[in-house]
Amino acid sequence: MDYTMEDTQNSAPETLEATKLSGAGQRGDTQSVTKRLQAELMQLMISPSPGISAFPDADGNLLSWTATITGPTETPYEGLTLKLSFAFPNNYPYSPPTVLFKTPIYHPNVDFSGRICLDILKDKWSAVYNVQSVLLSLQSLLGEPNNASPLNAQAAELWDSDQAEFKKHVLARHRDLDDE
Repeated sequence: MDYTMEDTQNSAPETLEATKLSGAGQRGDTQSVTKRLQAELMQLMISPSPGISAFPDADGNLLSWTATITGPTETPYEGLTLKLSFAFPNNYPYSPPTVLFKTPIYHPNVDFSGRICLDILKDKWSAVYNVQSVLLSLQSLLGEPNNASPLNAQAAELWDSDQAEFKKHVLARHRDLDDE
């Protein structure tokens, strides 16, 4: 017997009813996730944003993508290309994807395993976000780190105190990854 209860206290009635009718929400609906990801891929292809791209991995699994970001101009990352992985949960877009930097990166909000500290990938996630908005947010984060919440304290300190030294660390850590 299933004793789990939905949290309906803070849901708008129409949202709650739509979630119940569609069978989506916390349980996940593979067909709706697939449709959503196909639509996002089409949007990325039809209206690409400069400096970002994302595609499903070559194995055909639509829940696993590889993305790239080019470093924004006038930042220590200018001219660099950074690869990321996206792993989408079965209840996407109601839960955020797991996003990791695959390219080694030196940044205040990224640890040495590639994990990212960004509120929209955690507690500020909303189903209105998509792959494109996440990549644009990450691209922006490259030039405007949140040093109040660093995963790499040394990088945060250097960002604030010595941009030239910071850039040396960025270039020393970065290496281009070949397409797998």
